[in-house]
Amino acid sequence: MIERLKHKYALSTQGAKDMIRACISVAVTDIILMMPAGILYSLIKDLLEGTLSADRIPFYAVGSVIVLILIAVSNFIQYNATFLTTYRESGVRRTAIAEKLRKLPLSYFGKKNIADLTTNIMGDCAQIETASSHWIPELIGAVISVSLVGVSLFFAFDWRMVLASFWVIPVAFIIIITCSGAEKNAVRKNSAVKLAMTDGIQECLESIRDLRANNAEGRYMDELETKIKDVEKMALFTELKMAVYVNSSSIILKIGIGTTAVVGGALFARGEISLLTFFMFLMLVSRLYDPMQITLQNFAAIISCGIQCERLDDVLSAKIQTGSEELNNKGYDIVFDHVGFSYSDETDVLKDVSFTAKQGEVTALIGPSGGGKTTISRLAARFWDINNGKITLGGEPVSGIDPETLLKNYSIVFQDVTLFNNSVMENIRIGREGATDEEVMEAARLANCDQFVQMLPDKYDTYIGENGSELSGGERQRISIARAFLKNAPVILLDEATASLDAENETAIQEALSRLIRDKTVMIIAHRMRTIANADHIVVLKDGIVAEQGSPEFLNSYDSLYSRMTRQQMVTQNWKM
Repeated sequence: MIERLKHKYALSTQGAKDMIRACISVAVTDIILMMPAGILYSLIKDLLEGTLSADRIPFYAVGSVIVLILIAVSNFIQYNATFLTTYRESGVRRTAIAEKLRKLPLSYFGKKNIADLTTNIMGDCAQIETASSHWIPELIGAVISVSLVGVSLFFAFDWRMVLASFWVIPVAFIIIITCSGAEKNAVRKNSAVKLAMTDGIQECLESIRDLRANNAEGRYMDELETKIKDVEKMALFTELKMAVYVNSSSIILKIGIGTTAVVGGALFARGEISLLTFFMFLMLVSRLYDPMQITLQNFAAIISCGIQCERLDDVLSAKIQTGSEELNNKGYDIVFDHVGFSYSDETDVLKDVSFTAKQGEVTALIGPSGGGKTTISRLAARFWDINNGKITLGGEPVSGIDPETLLKNYSIVFQDVTLFNNSVMENIRIGREGATDEEVMEAARLANCDQFVQMLPDKYDTYIGENGSELSGGERQRISIARAFLKNAPVILLDEATASLDAENETAIQEALSRLIRDKTVMIIAHRMRTIANADHIVVLKDGIVAEQGSPEFLNSYDSLYSRMTRQQMVTQNWKM
């Protein structure tokens, strides 16, 4: 049961145990809340039979006090078991999702988008939190308590009155259960249109400059308005569909009052039950049906919540990358041995790729766009796992190394720089946690950042906006390079690291890089030939295969793809309007 609850409601082991306790506490509370009716029944019976004596009054007085104390205690226990434990579990769930996302391979994120993952962490968790604290315990607790009360009454009183009062409850539940498939389908469609709307809003905010530059705001806003209206229509449709089932089940419950009155009246007229029994069952159904109606509404909400649970369980059950947390490598040569890789089962991005990036040398990856250069650098750092072949770091297969352990040995400068809305100092310090301010500033000087940082209002303490919006593209890229200098790892991966720099800054960065890369394994991706003019080894990639490789001198010695690319770029550089 614990495992089933964990997967069904995206719970931890402790969360599943707490949910069971919450359901039991609600059931106990519901039963205790029925005790006053029992005391009232006994009191009326004594009054009608004339057996209410002076020595019975203390019994009722003490009994009422005890019941009040039990109600207070049970409500306190129920509150702790349902709300406090749920909120703790909600924190555990969000932390577990964050930890899971941290360990998932990038191939997983290729199938997801930011809006969807944000909905997972925020919206889905909040929905499950409400279900766990309000709906699920109340539903299961009500079912348990009503079942126990029904069985007890069946043996203690006339079974015909029990059937007349309770037959509507399973029928009402059956009506709700029959709609579960349609409800889940509607919720899936509702989630899809909401995600499309969220994507549209996020895309609009991110691309507002391009939209204005191309006078496309009107057309884009019309499309976004259509997505918003789709959400409204789907929400109304989903609510209407659920209302049909919930109201139908509520009507069935109301019919139970009528059948109790008719059957009870007939049995009382024939003298088969007492007036007191008839009165008790009428009082029972009035007490029983109102909470059951709320419970049935909760049951519909739980069915709807199942989609959010499935989405979260999909994240929590996803396969993570694992491996040894200890490295036994000998040196830092990176070897690709007949590597094949595809992002999906349909298209091969790399086919039988073999080359060696030696320690102490600069290995340049060049070639036409889409040839697999960036993919190779990501595979070297185990952002993805290869389909076949082998990649080794110092003779140790990277597929057997824990990703976090592996990445401690890599300094990576991505083509797309990511900065945070924090100070320049803290953005560079991400390269190495605990680095001193002096070490950060030294890395900034090596990356040629110091000149523009000194012109900022608060120097290194200046906040640079979301993703470095206050800086130019070249300045953002130099901060990213400063992180690599600060980390000072034995393996350096540069993906178009100087693409946003002007010629002067590029020359300065290359001079700094020459100091950084001494005795290190360097793999650089570039399109500009001057960037890799001094590389030790060049690997030319085309259509996912190694078309040619060797030193620049060797590749220039014949009519190679490398030499043709060099000549074409020289023609391009000399082109004039």
